[in-house]
Order: sequence, then structure tokens, then C-alpha cells
Amino acid sequence: QAFIKALNDVSRAISSRTTIPILTNIKIVLTQEELILTGSNSDISIETRIAQSDTSAQLVIKQPGGITLSATFFSNIVKNLPADDLSVSVDGVRASITSGASDFTINGQDVRNYPQLPELDDVQSLSVSAAQLVDIISQTKISASTQESRPILTGIHLALNGNDVKAVTTDSHRLSQRIVTLTGTDAQVKADVIIPAKSFNELQSLLEGQDRVEIKLSANQAVFDLGNTTFYSRLLEGNYPETDRLIPTESTTQLTIEASALLGAISRASLLSHESRNNVVQLTLEDGVVTLTGTSQEVGRVQEELVTKSIEGENLEISFNPDYVRDALRVFSGKAVDVKFTSNLRPFTLTPAGETDNKQLQLITPVRTF
Repeated sequence: QAFIKALNDVSRAISSRTTIPILTNIKIVLTQEELILTGSNSDISIETRIAQSDTSAQLVIKQPGGITLSATFFSNIVKNLPADDLSVSVDGVRASITSGASDFTINGQDVRNYPQLPELDDVQSLSVSAAQLVDIISQTKISASTQESRPILTGIHLALNGNDVKAVTTDSHRLSQRIVTLTGTDAQVKADVIIPAKSFNELQSLLEGQDRVEIKLSANQAVFDLGNTTFYSRLLEGNYPETDRLIPTESTTQLTIEASALLGAISRASLLSHESRNNVVQLTLEDGVVTLTGTSQEVGRVQEELVTKSIEGENLEISFNPDYVRDALRVFSGKAVDVKFTSNLRPFTLTPAGETDNKQLQLITPVRTF
């Protein structure tokens, strides 16, 4: 079980679509004290260690050495072995895997052909709470672009200044911002980095059950030390767009509503909008009544009056992509939100009700429907 967990962790970094064939393999190195597994796709690398001193793993080291083996084959073999423990022995570039009455022999490649992990220079380091890091990732990754035409927008932009971290993503249709004051650290780090959102996706899965994470930042790498596991990610090169000017400083219309209520209404409206070519939902605010409408010429129409906590300002009719707003609302997990509009063609914002510091902000660009 200890070996399968380690395999699963490093396999997160391995892609079947790689231009370097050996990177479809897992690197296995055995020293006098520990077993080291490494997976990489050249953008991210994950290394995890099982120490002989870890009694729960029951690792018995007989002879140090190393090999790289096909990640898919090897993982599938190990997960299907009949007994609770396994033995691996390597002869040249062949590995024998034995468990119970089962005995596999598979071909591998020389461990010396596997690329080295990145060297770090001019490192700045800080310790952060794993829970705060998960908070930053989960609240911003939704707005990172998936289009490689503008690679810089596929990342999460982190600006670190002492104990304050500002994380921003935008795909030019929406924007997510999270500002956090780090707890339990007095690091005086000043850094501006863009880490691929894909990297953070894999890192988030490894953060479960962790308490604190040591982060090291160099010119082109970010390294996250999670105790027995080390996660490397390349940084994206270039300047992230100036996003502060995109956030409206005033509004003409504002409504406060439970995030879960608005999420439910938008989910229902999008049942029809998803059937139409343009996938648009319309929100109408008239004389203190807020109505949400989803239409499909082929299927029909849904209309729902929203129960709000408060409404202020001018009448408004605005259209938007319901999927963007649903993603944004999930971030607020059951809180009440303020939705602020300036006009039907200007971006609108969602923030926690009553908060004006933009520390937790989602911005959506409306859709022209005429």
C-alpha cells in the first residue's frame, strides 16, 4: 500500500504525450537508506521517498541500484499483485516483480538516461499553511485559460510581498482574484511568478493531509516541499497583464443573494441555454424584481424569479455565460454574495457579502446579445 501511494503520487507528473520517450517511465532509485521514485513531464516533476526507517512501509533494502520502468505497465502490475508485499530485483535493464505466487519480468531503461531534476539558483523560500495554499489554488484556477495561444494566461499569477500573497487568473472573459495574508510565517519574500494552473491542479491533490509546505522560488522553477514528496514546476516566462484596471471601482446596481440560491437558479436556466448555440442566460432587474431566463429556440424557455437579500440601484438587463458564473459561485461555498453591475456591457463582480477589499473576487464579462 505504501508503494502504491508513492506510485500514484509521482504518476501525476507523467504524461503519455511527451517528446522524450523515457519520460513515460518512472525512475526508481534505491540507496542504502531509502527508495526514491520520480515522475516528470518536463513541465512538472514529482519525487517521493520511502525511508527504511518508516516502519509502516516495511521497506527492506538488500542491494542499492536503479532502473526506469514504463509507468503504465509497472503501476498496473503493482496494483494487481496478489499479496500484501512485493519484491523487486533488477538485473541490468530488466526488473523482476514478485508477490505471492505471481512473478513478472519487465524490460526497463538505464536510470542514467533519465533527465536530472532542475538545479535551483538564487532561491527565495517561505513556509505556508497547506490549507491556505489550497484556498488560493481552488479560488483562482477556474479562470486560468486553457488556450495555448496565450501561454501566459494558462498560469496563476502570484505576487508575494512579505506575508501577503495576491493570486490572479484571467482568460480575458473572466477573472479570479484571491489576496491572503500568510499565517505562521515571517518570510520577507518579494517575488512575482506565474505558475501553470495545470501544475497547481496536480499539486492540490498532493496537499491533502499536509500541514505546512516549504516553497522555494528560483528564476525559472517553483519547488514545493511536502516532507517525503517534492514537487517541481517550471515557471511561465513573460509579464502577466495588469489586471487591477479591469476591476470596476464603483457600481450602479447591486444585489445580495445566497450563493447557493443563485447557483441553483443558474443551473436550471443553463439546462436550456446549453441546448442553444450561444449558451447565454439573461438576468433582468426591474423595479426590485430579479428574473433569470434561459432560452433555446429548439427546446423552449425557463424563467425564474430570484429571492434576494437586498437590491439597490438602477434597472438592468444583462446576459452572460452561465458556466462562468456557476464556477465563480462554487468558490463562495454557501456564503451570501454581492453581485455588482455597472452596465450591461461592462464586467460585473461577485464578492462575499459586505466585503469591499476585493480579497476574494470573481469578475465576469457579459455577452452581447444584439
